[in-house]
Amino acid sequence: MLIRKEQPSDYKQTEDVIQQAFQNVAYSNGKEHELVRALRTSNEFVPELSLVSKQGKTITGHILFTTVEIKNAGNSLIGLSLAPLSVLPEYQNQGIGTALITFGLTTAARLGFSVVVVLGHKEYYPKFGFVKASTYNIKPPFAVEDDLYMVKELQAGALHTAQGTVHYSPVFML
Repeated sequence: MLIRKEQPSDYKQTEDVIQQAFQNVAYSNGKEHELVRALRTSNEFVPELSLVSKQGKTITGHILFTTVEIKNAGNSLIGLSLAPLSVLPEYQNQGIGTALITFGLTTAARLGFSVVVVLGHKEYYPKFGFVKASTYNIKPPFAVEDDLYMVKELQAGALHTAQGTVHYSPVFML
């Protein structure tokens, strides 16, 4: 398996992967591929953090991290949101998602980002070091079960100053 930065020539195949990955997911609106397409043209897009996994010529998975702002009345911090993570159904449960997350988090830290938030499975993301965001007084801008909204520190001490509400790209709200 190869993991690399997504290229514009990958966009169609990547969007197909995303659409297939969320096709039978209960909480999906079926538009995650459209969200990724819109995020690629947003100010919050970080090209180095749109990653694909490949086996041969087939894109088997994709992960996207976009910038968010965590702010309160006193301060502000630019962090990242991990969304979405997609793996073709026939390639799931083979470690591709784990590899994409690990590679993405390492790349994000290398690029200087200090915090990542995720809305996701409470049994899956903690194995990567994610904890409940509420532990650090970090709140989503929407109602969500507390156990599902998580944060991970990429730079030591970052979570001691990153308190407040997470502000996403307006694209997420479309």
